[in-house]
Formats: sequence, structure tokens, C-alpha cells
Amino acid sequence: MDSVNRVKTFNNDIILQFIIDRKYRVLRHLILVTLLCAAFYNSKIGYPAPASLYVKFSISLIVLGLLYVNMYWLVPKFLFKDNYMGYCLWNIILFGLAHIAGFYTRRLIASYFGQVVTPKEQSNWVAFYLVFTVLMGASAAVKLFQRWIIDSQRINELETATIQSELENLKKQINPHFLFNTLNNANVLIYKDPEKASEVLMKLSDLLRYQLYDSTRGKIFLSSDIHFLEDFLNLEKIRRDNFDFTITMEGGLQGVEVPPLLFITFIENAVKHNNDAEERSFVHVLFAFKGKELNFHCINSKPRIPVKRSVSGGLGLSNVKRRLELIYPERHELWITDNTETFNVHLTIKI
Repeated sequence: MDSVNRVKTFNNDIILQFIIDRKYRVLRHLILVTLLCAAFYNSKIGYPAPASLYVKFSISLIVLGLLYVNMYWLVPKFLFKDNYMGYCLWNIILFGLAHIAGFYTRRLIASYFGQVVTPKEQSNWVAFYLVFTVLMGASAAVKLFQRWIIDSQRINELETATIQSELENLKKQINPHFLFNTLNNANVLIYKDPEKASEVLMKLSDLLRYQLYDSTRGKIFLSSDIHFLEDFLNLEKIRRDNFDFTITMEGGLQGVEVPPLLFITFIENAVKHNNDAEERSFVHVLFAFKGKELNFHCINSKPRIPVKRSVSGGLGLSNVKRRLELIYPERHELWITDNTETFNVHLTIKI
């Protein structure tokens, strides 16, 4: 709760919003460049005009370049990944490059204007390197602060989305239409095939148990989610004689964990919109895990007479897209292709 309150405070603070909001990004850079150039322009470096102006301009470019390398390469690549040794090493390298570039730039300009480096000028550069160190540290601190605020906002949004999802699951644990049809089929099978009727009720029991208990966890084994999808499709197959499905698994899926009910929306959507009274319909699902990347592929047939898509179906896809953005930011890709005869979903997740 404290983290939520802090995020609300940040959202209402104009200064903090200016620091982290992307819409102020250009203005932030303009202010940084202006302040840095003004600071160097008003500094005394031991050269008479016009050589001093060229030296100040050149050093400003060097410092700006290194600051941007620090903010957009060193900090994300090393500090965000807790690689402090690599960050320090590259800072030492950059200090060396800055010193060499500054030294030869000053010498070149001094030589062009017939100037010499004075002891006063040398002492000024010692002060410059101290200021440069402070600037590098400050820029890193700003990026880390931005990252912390963004992560806090994402966690807050994810917590809110999770609560809403749990409430939605409690409100409709399973599609009532699907539940009633399954129970009706089981009732008919009791007289025709008692063993099959028992199997239907067992699978339905597993579905309800999974949605009531396992779906409340933060993460579950992928194998459990696949078993849930298989039970769901098996019940659909019992309900529809002209329906076929396959679930293919490739790679070492053992031990892979995912958020519960992450794929059911795609499967429900595939089943809902491929019901064909005249032709056989199908749903083919593939799970493949290689390296640290999970691939999910779902393809379903489409009836000759298109099924009118409900608003809830589109809302379900929107919700799962948002859920993926919150749980796997910049670590997933989703492609949806709607062809004349098939509907394809391809999702990759970096676990």
C-alpha cells in the first residue's frame, strides 16, 4: 500500500513528472545542453579569445557525448543489470578517452591560434575532471531514479490488473453456456456410455478446480496450463462431433513457469469462432521452448459463413495483450493473422 501511495504522489508531482515523463524528453535535453554550454562558456580556461571559444565548444561536445553514452548505454547495459564492475571499468575507459580527446583538441586549437598551455590552464582542467565526475554520477542517478519510478508504476498497475482479473474470475469462473452444454452432454452419456460420462465429469471437475485454486497463484508450471487447455478442448470435442484438435509440445517444457490462464483466451477465441455445422473444424496448438524463449502457436479453421465476433471476445484479446505488456515488458511479441480460411496466433515470450 505504501508503494501505491508513493506512486500516486509521484503522479501528482510536477517536477517528478518532468523528470520521468516521455512527453518532456525533448525539453529535458534542450535544458541539459543549454546549461552545460552556458557553464563552459562562462568558465575560465586560460586561453584568450577567440581560441577560448573554440576550446569551450569542443569540450562541451565531448562532455555531452560522454554523458549520453553514460545515460543511454552504460547505465542500461550495466547498472540496470547490476554489473557494477563493468560500469566502473567502462567509466575509466571513458575518462581516458575524454582526457586524450580533450588534450589533443586543446593542443590543436592552441597551435592554430599560436597559444601555449599555461599552469593555470592545467589546474583548471583538474577542476573540470572533478565536475565531469559529478555530472556522470548525476546523470546515472537520474536514469536509475527514472527506472525506479517506472518500475513502481508498472508494479502498481499490475497489482490493480491482478485484482480486477481475480474479481472477474470469481464473477464468471467458467463460461455458463459451455458448462450447461457439458453437463447436458454428460446427462445424455450416462445412459449411452456411463464410462465416457464419468470421464466428462472428471475433466469438468479438473477445469473448475484449476480455475478456483491454481489460477490464483502468481505462476504455475506450463505443463499444468497445457493440461487445463487439453481438458477444455477434449470437452469441446465431446460436445461437437466434427471438431478436431492437437496440442504439440517441443523442447524441454519441464520446469517452465508462466502466469496462470495466460493462453486460455486464445483457445476460447479459436473454439468460439470455428464452429462449422457443415465442415470439420480444427484447432492446432504448438508449445515450443528453446533456450530461454517460449513459442506459442494457435491456428484454427474458420467456417464458410463467418461467425459474428462478440465485443467480449475482442475485449478478452485486449486484456491478454495488456497483461503480457505488464508481465513481460519488452520480452514478448504477439502476431495475430486473420486469413480467409484460418485464424493464427503466434506468441513468443522470453522467460
